[in-house]
Amino acid sequence: MPSAKQTETFFLGDSCLCWAFGDKIQQSASLRVLYVFRKLINNPELARLGVRDLVPSYTALAAHAGPACDWKVVRRVIDACIAEIPADEAGLRERSVRHILPVVYDGEDIQRVAGHAKITADEVIRRHTAPEYLVAMIGFRPHFPYLLGLDPSLVTPRLDSPRTAVPAGAVAIGGEQTGVYPETSPGGWNILGMTKPELLYGIEPGDTVVFRKAEE
Repeated sequence: MPSAKQTETFFLGDSCLCWAFGDKIQQSASLRVLYVFRKLINNPELARLGVRDLVPSYTALAAHAGPACDWKVVRRVIDACIAEIPADEAGLRERSVRHILPVVYDGEDIQRVAGHAKITADEVIRRHTAPEYLVAMIGFRPHFPYLLGLDPSLVTPRLDSPRTAVPAGAVAIGGEQTGVYPETSPGGWNILGMTKPELLYGIEPGDTVVFRKAEE
């Protein structure tokens, strides 16, 4: 069973303490990070100790706190939770919510992704809609879900020249990652299609996402 001894703890400045669960983007590390995040995000003792926010990333959990925080006690609370991480994946996925996002796959880069993978656009759609993706974290923009589970054959380099304005609701691939733009913003990911950006508002780290092909 994982324990606090299997994590690396380090400060980022004097108001953020991080727990690293590995150095590679992989589902096993993210599931452990997300388990601790979900257990402690509303923990009253951490709030009393001065912790203002817990933020998960692919491989680490960050605790942000004020200057009066007792980091020794905070570390003890979080280490205790880490020591209780379940060994089975079902336990790690406790309280996960499944979100289904209908996508109109008419994006301007779908042929680029198909060409890179040496498959048809229809096969890109089939492979992109097949997995149930894990929401590893929310970042870049509010409500932007970073998703784990992309078919390795769909891994596609980012654009050489990022767009100055990617439309809200764009479903895209950037390298080994796939996600959805919640609002119009610059971006260099390959656009596969469009979904409704308001569907992202209820998605939280640790949830899962399934893409479904919608009618154009």
